[in-house]
Amino acid sequence: MTRMPKLRSSSALHLRWLLALPKLGIVLLIAALLSLLWLLHLNEVDEERTSLIKDVLWLEQNLRFHLNGNEEQLQQLAVDMATLADEKRIFRLRAGHLLKNNPEITQILWFDPQRKLIDALPGTTLPEHEIESFGPVVTEKAFEMARRLGKQVYSEPFFLEGNRAFVELFVPIYREREFNGMLVSVLPLDTLLDNLVPWWFTEKYKVVIIDDNEIQYAAKTHIEGLGNQTYEIPFDPPGYGLKLRIVSYQSSTNPLQRLLTIAIVALAAGVFWSLWMVRDLMKKRSQAEEALRAEHAFRTAMENSLTVGMRARDLKGKVVYVNPAFCKMTGFSSDELVNSTPPMAYWAPEQIDESYAMHQAVLAGEAPVDGFEMIFMRKNGERFHALVYEAKLIDGNGQHTGWMASVLDITERKRAEELARQQQEQLQFTSRLVTMGEMASTLAHELNQPLAAIASYNTGCLNLLERTDCQAHEIRPALQKVAVQAQRAGKIIRRVHDFVRKSEPKRAPCQLAEVIEDCLGFIEADARKYHVRIECDTPEMPPIPADRLMLEQVLLNLIRNGIEAMAQTPEGHRKLKIRVSREETELKVSVADHGCGIPPDIRDKLFTAFFTTKPEGMGVGLSICRSIIEFHRGRLWAEDNPHSPTGNGTIFTFTLPLESA
Repeated sequence: MTRMPKLRSSSALHLRWLLALPKLGIVLLIAALLSLLWLLHLNEVDEERTSLIKDVLWLEQNLRFHLNGNEEQLQQLAVDMATLADEKRIFRLRAGHLLKNNPEITQILWFDPQRKLIDALPGTTLPEHEIESFGPVVTEKAFEMARRLGKQVYSEPFFLEGNRAFVELFVPIYREREFNGMLVSVLPLDTLLDNLVPWWFTEKYKVVIIDDNEIQYAAKTHIEGLGNQTYEIPFDPPGYGLKLRIVSYQSSTNPLQRLLTIAIVALAAGVFWSLWMVRDLMKKRSQAEEALRAEHAFRTAMENSLTVGMRARDLKGKVVYVNPAFCKMTGFSSDELVNSTPPMAYWAPEQIDESYAMHQAVLAGEAPVDGFEMIFMRKNGERFHALVYEAKLIDGNGQHTGWMASVLDITERKRAEELARQQQEQLQFTSRLVTMGEMASTLAHELNQPLAAIASYNTGCLNLLERTDCQAHEIRPALQKVAVQAQRAGKIIRRVHDFVRKSEPKRAPCQLAEVIEDCLGFIEADARKYHVRIECDTPEMPPIPADRLMLEQVLLNLIRNGIEAMAQTPEGHRKLKIRVSREETELKVSVADHGCGIPPDIRDKLFTAFFTTKPEGMGVGLSICRSIIEFHRGRLWAEDNPHSPTGNGTIFTFTLPLESA
């Protein structure tokens, strides 16, 4: 009897626990839901902040990209205006193209060095009085800074046209290192935002350009209701303390609606979670398999369509992969090449040492980054030139697992280069023959003088021998003079023979003074014919590594051009000066005449093949001269002669390095 209450008490306690458990579960569920909602809210705020920062960085990068692009295009326009003829036409054409493709630029101005307006596109965007006075003081400061620094400079922001904010980009124009003017692009900040801030960005944020003093210069906004998410980033270029302030719009989502939605989704998810997970897993697996098949098919198609040979090797040098193009290039099948180790089947036997040395250099990571050439052998024994580029093979985990090579068959290109080289040599040889043909009459006259002297001395000797009292000492001086004249004739013939002899280019140490002296031996007769005085300033210089015959061809061509250019010059001013000087690691040779000069409109065409100003010229002389000088790693150019008494004249100058590269 005494134990029954205890049993009832125990059962009631158990029942209360059973009844309390659902309530506790509900409380815990509600607490869990509230906690989840709070965490979701915090996560949403954090995601909004992260999204805001990412979007701001994207916007800043987009603005920087467009502004840098504008700078580069304006700089290129300045370079073209400084180097090309008809700069006004270039300005109108290129500036119009720039305005058309960059609507954020409202006007491009062109000023002379004294800040006087030369041209503007379009001509009516800014008020006329602002164009004439060239804006406020800040633009004057930017103009002077761009001129002094010699590079592009942005102006400080300023207000015009009813409180509109502008910045201007100043790009100086330099012609031959002298300040020649200024290009200015006008950028209204509100137009900049309208054109470069996309619509989707303004659907989410308000964009404002401010400075350190909180002065607002431009803004782009969709609605007025704003949230508390704000981010600022420097706006540079143009700089000057400008900042982009991005403010996110306040979300219009109802918290209660969000709570109900989350509760419904959570309750429904409890029922369908298991089935959905299985379905989702099967769907993802099916999609992954389909993507894998598509990726494999794509890679196979791409691999089969490549014309560049691809070869992969592991870290020990064993071939682990070749594509069909490489197999076709070498003639070996994939089974014959994969898993092969040095020496490779496609290595040419005569190139084994070189191939193995390059193989070791690749494995050591010392292969040239710009590629290297090798001679490979096809399966049928045919050799071909290959250009190989090696790069590290990185797996999905970022580990270096081997080396991937791309191989190009450049045999035909090598043949074409060799053919072009032979044709260039033949053209140079033909040019020398043409030069000798043009000088044939002069050389014949020069050769006739020693021959006539020999005949005269020979007649004198015969007359002496007919006398019965002739003595040997009377004949000896005449015979000695005959020998001198014979040597003179032989020297002329030898020079002609050496000049027209066909030979391979061969560099050897030579003295420029001797080369110039030999050239003068050819040209003296033409100089006398045209009454031209030739002056030489050839101090002693160190020898240069060069092909003597090629240099003679260049000098002879330049000297003859200078002599012929003075055909209409008064005889008192017909002087040609050859000067040699040293500048650090190179020698500088100049040939200056007082001739008719070269018009600016044809100066850029002088060195073009088959372009000539002579009625009977071939147009290859100066082109060959430039090719020869560039072969010696030098430069050749023409400029006006400022010291010519006739006011015209030209100086042809070329440089030659003292040591071979």
